[in-house]
Amino acid sequence: MHFTRRSTLTLAVAAALAMTACGKKDDTAAPAGEASAAAASSGNVVKIGFAAPLTGPQAHYGEEYKNGVTLAIEDANAEKPQIGGQAVTFELVAEDDQADPKTATQMAQKFVDDKVNGIVGHFNSGTSIPASKIYADAGIPMVAMATAPAFTQQGYNNTFRSMTSDTQQGSVMGKFVVDKLGAKNIVIVDDRTAYGQGLADEFEKSVKAAGGKVLKREFTNDKATDFAAILTSIKGQNPDVVFFGGADAQSAPMAKQMKRLGLKAPLVSGEMTKTPNFVKLAGKDAEGTIASLAGLPLAQMPKGKDYETRYKARFQSDVATYSPYGYDAARAMIAAMKQADSTEPAKYLPVLAKNAYTDGVTTSNWAYDDKGDLKDGGITVYQVKNGDWTVLETVGGGSKAAEASAAQ
Repeated sequence: MHFTRRSTLTLAVAAALAMTACGKKDDTAAPAGEASAAAASSGNVVKIGFAAPLTGPQAHYGEEYKNGVTLAIEDANAEKPQIGGQAVTFELVAEDDQADPKTATQMAQKFVDDKVNGIVGHFNSGTSIPASKIYADAGIPMVAMATAPAFTQQGYNNTFRSMTSDTQQGSVMGKFVVDKLGAKNIVIVDDRTAYGQGLADEFEKSVKAAGGKVLKREFTNDKATDFAAILTSIKGQNPDVVFFGGADAQSAPMAKQMKRLGLKAPLVSGEMTKTPNFVKLAGKDAEGTIASLAGLPLAQMPKGKDYETRYKARFQSDVATYSPYGYDAARAMIAAMKQADSTEPAKYLPVLAKNAYTDGVTTSNWAYDDKGDLKDGGITVYQVKNGDWTVLETVGGGSKAAEASAAQ
């Protein structure tokens, strides 16, 4: 059995702790453990669970995602929040689910047993879907990064997204490669995960609807790095585009091997490929790769520039992909608690479902439909040029998306 790493980050500020029943205390000089104990003794700690891969080949996704949630909780605590007439301190309880469904369900049960007030996560669709039943049975809201359509189609009232679904991304990319790239003959590869397969399925539907032809569909897994057999078979089909549904740990070596075999078709993929890590791993062979990402480019997000500055100052690293969405997910959950004037899941869940969070980094209209999908979901298409991701087109997401696309 693999034991997971648990990190409980107490992100309280001195002003919040000073209002606890234990009396005033200057926690600027207090060790983190003492601050946690003092907050816990007040009975006003609000636990927000977080789960994502924090070790292994997908750890870079999970760490950046967690950073966004961390910053959100720090900002919330700095506002000296009061809920139900009492000062509260939000606390992040982070777990490593290793991108593994079995581990994710174990973590989910642990969160339920620990009586967390809400969940931000999980990251992968393949972990979010099995974990969601456990949270649904316990009545705990979860705002996940999961993009597979099935996540919000289970009939649970507690499941919400941080990003647009694969239905939206796949439909945009399928139409894009046919209409904008002029591709008629397309090969699709996916990694058989809930995310990769779901994105590929939606892409295939959109390609066919736009008049394109899927010559072949191939499958791999999310641990593979050798694609010689698949790519040799694909080369014989002479496709206009090769689409891959999966993560950068697979798409980067795939891009390198495509160039090595002399495949002329560009690699097209989704948001798990649109990362700095992909460019780093693929090197010069990243050139020309196209990928989609939910929402606006960071510079065009309503509060993207400010977030970028604060994120760099706090974590000494650049914003990659997921942290702004983790930030907004946590802030939307906290905003729902404040509006409901309660941290009890049963009381703030209806508010989270119906009320819009209008002060977001990624959007000024963070609102859900009746399934828990974001209403205002734009998609931006990027391409690697001169070793960096550059914007090709932004589709959907309201007027700001149109403005961003027109500006390119």
